[in-house]
Amino acid sequence: MAITADALQILLGPLGWAFADEIIDVAAMFLTWRVIGFHPLLLPTFALEFIPLVDMLPTWTACVALVVSLRKKQQTAGSQNQGPVIDV
Repeated sequence: MAITADALQILLGPLGWAFADEIIDVAAMFLTWRVIGFHPLLLPTFALEFIPLVDMLPTWTACVALVVSLRKKQQTAGSQNQGPVIDV
């Protein structure tokens, strides 16, 4: 979804169509939130998308990649702390 949203915005060009970029951003935020859950990094990404020319950057893709990697790192750190328990 994030890649699709960024690709659509790049294809629309820097000017885009009237409110098409904003509609894409709202849809991307909602769908991303529904699929991967809420993360605080989604909010600044959503705000950045309303700045002209910044929306040409693949911000949704970068944000989703960062959130997924942070959650994966958090899971592996949590599983390493739960080693075997020796009961005496």
